[in-house]
Amino acid sequence: MTKRESGLTREAAMELLHKHNKDPFHIEHGETVEGIMRYFAAEFDSENVDFWGIVGLLHDVDWEEYPTAEDHTIKGGEMIKEAGGSAELIRAVQSHNNDINDACPPPEHQMEKVLSAVDELSGLIGAAIKMRPSGSVMDFPLSSLKKKFKDKRFAAGCSREFIRNGAEMLGWELDELFQRTIQAMQSFAPDKDTFVAAE
Repeated sequence: MTKRESGLTREAAMELLHKHNKDPFHIEHGETVEGIMRYFAAEFDSENVDFWGIVGLLHDVDWEEYPTAEDHTIKGGEMIKEAGGSAELIRAVQSHNNDINDACPPPEHQMEKVLSAVDELSGLIGAAIKMRPSGSVMDFPLSSLKKKFKDKRFAAGCSREFIRNGAEMLGWELDELFQRTIQAMQSFAPDKDTFVAAE
């Protein structure tokens, strides 16, 4: 395995995320995708769990300030470079915007394909969880996610096309991507779920 360097500690990455994002939802989304990426890294690229995690944490670092197709991840790359992030970190972050901006590099590494597949899907799962009595991913079944995915009116901002393309890049059926991503979120969510339920 090749050791990948982000150029940033997690603390520095979190500081950068907070510098450019004030909406708690955007911070939480970064942390959620970070957790999912770390889960998959443990399976596919165990030497680079931290790198995968930082990619997930910073993948939308510029979204709050630059949400257009032309600027998203391009401006993020500039932010990351200024903070001391590596060229491979910038490339990985920018790859998940290739679907809507061909100036961004296409996903090639397994990590980049996973990011493209789980980014929108994590948002769909998060929206679906909020509708459940438990408010928790821990009892969230695959069948419920499949229903929400088919209902295009539900969480309409979550692109089903991006999710399908991500699954295809990975060579996975949609059900496999869904189940694996639910399991990934379950792997780091219990404490957060307990907190939400107690509010």
